[in-house]
Amino acid sequence: MAETLAQLGFNQTGFDEFLGRCGNEPQWLRDQRISAWEQFDHLEWPDRQSEEWTRTDIRLFKLDNFSLSAEDNFADSLCPTSLLTKNVGLAGSNVSRNGQTSETQLAPEWAQQGVLFGSLAELAREHSELIQPYLMKHAFQTDYDRFAALHAAWWTGGTLLYVPKGVVVNQPLHTLASLSNGATDLAHTLVILEDGAEATLLSELISDEPSAGGFHCGGVELIVGKRAHLRYVNLQNWGEKVWHFAHQKAIVESDASLQWTVAAIGSRLAKVNQHVALVGEGANSQVNGVMFTEGKQHHSYHTLQHHIAPHCHSDFLYKAALQDNSRTVWRGMIKVDATAQKTDGYQRNDNLLLSHKARADSIPGLEIEADDVRCTHGSTTGKIDEELIFYAMCRGFTRREATRAIVTGFFQQIFDRITIDSVRDAMGLAIAGKVQEYE
Repeated sequence: MAETLAQLGFNQTGFDEFLGRCGNEPQWLRDQRISAWEQFDHLEWPDRQSEEWTRTDIRLFKLDNFSLSAEDNFADSLCPTSLLTKNVGLAGSNVSRNGQTSETQLAPEWAQQGVLFGSLAELAREHSELIQPYLMKHAFQTDYDRFAALHAAWWTGGTLLYVPKGVVVNQPLHTLASLSNGATDLAHTLVILEDGAEATLLSELISDEPSAGGFHCGGVELIVGKRAHLRYVNLQNWGEKVWHFAHQKAIVESDASLQWTVAAIGSRLAKVNQHVALVGEGANSQVNGVMFTEGKQHHSYHTLQHHIAPHCHSDFLYKAALQDNSRTVWRGMIKVDATAQKTDGYQRNDNLLLSHKARADSIPGLEIEADDVRCTHGSTTGKIDEELIFYAMCRGFTRREATRAIVTGFFQQIFDRITIDSVRDAMGLAIAGKVQEYE
């Protein structure tokens, strides 16, 4: 894609101009960007020789086809409808388009208690000393691969949620990132809950049109302090031609809890690394994953439950339904350090094939160095029983209605875990609307 005055190519010339436009950033952040760009220059693109990428082919992805918007232009912005916030009272909202923040709101009662919420880029300038110890220091590895380095060097806009010690935000906060056709989003999410704090963050990624293309290279850092409690929901609903890459990590301290719900129903190809590190004794995490693929979609999710401290509990449940020629890859690992005695870890992946051409790869794994633990894993892959469809059709359902009911029931175990009514209903409706007749 040729550069214009309003676009920056992902090359040295573009990066130099990008840095110039970030001239009011603190020096530590500029140094961080420069270091990440140097790492990007020395790294190679992932290839299928490595175990992590052997089932995911990105040869058709060309970074030169994309560029970064150099201007904030919201005059012609669309406002996609949120799926997660119907009839929900919000404590705050942050809206962005093509990686640039367009609107931020935070209820005064929470701002008065020291809560920070809004554009990460703006708040990093205004609260530099607060953010510097966290941003890409503990929950993001900038040299993990070329996508991580690219993100660390070029991220824009983004979202920060900071909740001070002991503050309980009893209303959800919401962030909505939209992408126009062919555009790029490199936004970063940083959540910091100090000791004893509580919050819920609902995050949506959505394109202007279902058929839209584009490029998303994102990062998520969740820092959950001692005795803090975080509920984080992420709905990925990009257009069917969007390339989606993301590195996501949570750090959970002593006696803290994290409920992390992931729903992936959009994009052309999604490659996501999701990592939860239980670093404090008594930490607890629950991760719920929902994937629905159609057409030629490819979703690859790699999860890691890393038990570092003793007496911690982790529970990962991923479910995927696939139709047409789509494919999913789930590669999960429970890693238990020698110091993590009394670990209780669980992971499971269930796949429902709605087409004879769909394919689901499921690779659970254990790496245990402690000797007093309970760790279990498993996976299942199967098709819809024709007898179930026949039974439903005998009671007046069409074949498509019967298939939809069975798929909804397949995901019900995860829906039952979600305590936010709007989220549970939105996910169910979004998936049901995509279900075709079982082939």
